Amino acid sequence: MFAILDDEYARAILKLTNTQPMSAPQLAATLDISRPTVYRRIEQLQSLNLLSETTDIDADGHHRGIYQARLDRVIVDLTDDQFSIRINRSDHPADRFTDVWEGI
Repeated sequence: MFAILDDEYARAILKLTNTQPMSAPQLAATLDISRPTVYRRIEQLQSLNLLSETTDIDADGHHRGIYQARLDRVIVDLTDDQFSIRINRSDHPADRFTDVWEGI
């Protein structure tokens, strides 16, 4: 968790997608970084459940992933000789639907 949050590109992706959902090409253009770099960070953020993905389908049938941050707060506590981390994630309606659907 610390490693991904220490990464400047991952933090920038979280910051941008916290205010509005964006596609990987939009993120790459806005951040002026390569698409492979964006996709690597997206994969890492999704593996930690910090970024959600929905699919946008345009009129001609092309589809693309749209990403939105799920991270609201990270709380790190040092107690005696250990760290504890609490992560507050936002619960978007699409994520709730996915969780229900996958639970069936």
